[in-house]
Amino acid sequence: MSETTASVRPAAPDFSAITAEQLRAYRDAENRFRASGAARALLGEPDAGAAIDWQEVALPGRDLPVRVYRPLSTGDGEVDSRGDLPLVLHVHGGGFVGTAVQCDWTNSHLAAGLPAVVVSVEHRLLAPGSPLSDAVDDGWDVLRHVMRHTVRWGVDPARVAVFGESCGALISALTAVRARRAGLELKAQVLVNPVVDVTGTMFDHPSVTEHADSPTLTLPQLRFFQRLAVPPGTDAGAVSPLYTDDLSGLAPALVVVPTRDAVADHGRRYAERLRQAGTPVRLSEYPGAKHAFLTLPGVEPQAGAARAEILAFLRAALAK
Repeated sequence: MSETTASVRPAAPDFSAITAEQLRAYRDAENRFRASGAARALLGEPDAGAAIDWQEVALPGRDLPVRVYRPLSTGDGEVDSRGDLPLVLHVHGGGFVGTAVQCDWTNSHLAAGLPAVVVSVEHRLLAPGSPLSDAVDDGWDVLRHVMRHTVRWGVDPARVAVFGESCGALISALTAVRARRAGLELKAQVLVNPVVDVTGTMFDHPSVTEHADSPTLTLPQLRFFQRLAVPPGTDAGAVSPLYTDDLSGLAPALVVVPTRDAVADHGRRYAERLRQAGTPVRLSEYPGAKHAFLTLPGVEPQAGAARAEILAFLRAALAK
């Protein structure tokens, strides 16, 4: 694939009538674009103070790519070799399309600014035969793998946070719940424009109606996402953080909500449920910002402020 071809963004398909073959073709073309140099005008340039590398993680029954961001030592261009850096497990958004590369701007700045090791999960994307539960398992399994090999990864097991956007925020929220059940203490969770409800009530939130035609997340995309996420016979409640029975005792949360977003009320409602359960939570709204705004600093002026807020929140949570 030439750079010229990859730099041309594919037209969005008709999500109400897309076939499995069309989905594969669109996803591959869109992800090539997101990983291209041309996309940097939208997605932002990585921080020069971080090294970025792909690695393979051996998980039960599969190997999974992760994109790893490590701070560089000041001035010499060498990777910071300290073995006690905080860990931020990141999960990108997109659901049926997306790649960790689209989050280089945010994750590299977090790695350099905290400093921390940021591990971004290239989770299985939604498709026929690949439901949301697979992606949820990917997030949790990568966290468990890194926590079992903290010396190899150079991270401090006592300073761990999870962070995700959109569908990735859903995965991160469920990872925080699994961590509590497993006795793994997380210091923080950051949920940006989260989708937290894939049940039959997913579309009943007022923001879905109000912003159904938002250019970054339309109602047909949401309906297609749900069809792939929870095929017939699937327990939608099991992968909907909003309907988790017990949200007490979870890591303190920062919930970031852009207000021009169909799922804005998902984030608001989840923050409310966390607060009711006694879990510390900060709800931070960005008026006028659209879905996925954090990954689009080239066109979304509030992305910088949100990134700074996330950095400050994690710096305080992960301090020794």
